[in-house]
Amino acid sequence: MTEPDTATIDVAVSAPTRTVSVKPVVLSAPDRGEDLRVRVSAPATGNELPIIVFSHGFGSSLEGYGPLADFWAAHGFVVIQPTHLDSRSVGLPVDDPRKPRLWRSRVEDMKQILDQLGLLEASVPGLSGRLDRSRIAAAGHSFGGQTAGILLGLRVLDPESEKSEDLSDPRIKAGVLIATAGAGGSDLTPFAVENFPWLKSPSFADMTTPALVIAGDQDELPLTVRGPDWITDPYFLSPGDKSLLTVFDAEHSLGGIAGYEAKETTDENPERVAMIQQATWAYLRHALDIEYSSWSAAQKALSESTSPLGRVESK
Repeated sequence: MTEPDTATIDVAVSAPTRTVSVKPVVLSAPDRGEDLRVRVSAPATGNELPIIVFSHGFGSSLEGYGPLADFWAAHGFVVIQPTHLDSRSVGLPVDDPRKPRLWRSRVEDMKQILDQLGLLEASVPGLSGRLDRSRIAAAGHSFGGQTAGILLGLRVLDPESEKSEDLSDPRIKAGVLIATAGAGGSDLTPFAVENFPWLKSPSFADMTTPALVIAGDQDELPLTVRGPDWITDPYFLSPGDKSLLTVFDAEHSLGGIAGYEAKETTDENPERVAMIQQATWAYLRHALDIEYSSWSAAQKALSESTSPLGRVESK
């Protein structure tokens, strides 16, 4: 094992177990215009398994984010990954009338998964009766981070109705928001305003559900004029129990979380990915009231490292 102060963090992660993954599980969604396709990954053994519903970044699919999904499933979580309508695998036409509602259809996808946990559970051999429905987290990267945030209480000004609704879901007990959008208004570039109108006026004031926000300090997005600190807004602008993991020298893919061979990875760094795997695992076990020592150990390891990969602050 590599030294904790130069590679990953010194957390007593449970030994990986065999996993079972089923894809696609198809959920009927007549109002969506496309069936909802979902991947379910789960430990082959164990009971009272907590759940992570993961929202991919713009253009990705249920095939993405193996470094996170596989790790979480091998260490005790059931991971559910939808393919949203913005996925390249769906291929919506440029003039598709659903495009202005992409932000909302993503949230509806996540809620449909929660509504149909029984069907998803039954789709995986041997999984029935092993889920802990009282421990559900929402996680997401980039656009998916906003999707997860809305389930935690983030409010988006709908570009069509110009109204802001509470779309939070009480079934979600914690979140992990990875490299996701900050404030709107003058912080946005003209490109963001034109192509992603749902970013214009978000409000974090009601995002009260506990969450870990992850930000790379070299994440220069074309969506904002502010630079990498923009993606720390979900931490600083929201109330309640929040933690911020700032990942040093990390760009938008944070070392390669989007896939094992994803072309989106501009800053490939396996050690950074391993740190994020362990930190998110430890945080979710803490936030979902499973155990608390791992998250304490992760924070301690980062703060005491002579060559840390990141830092954690909490409020």
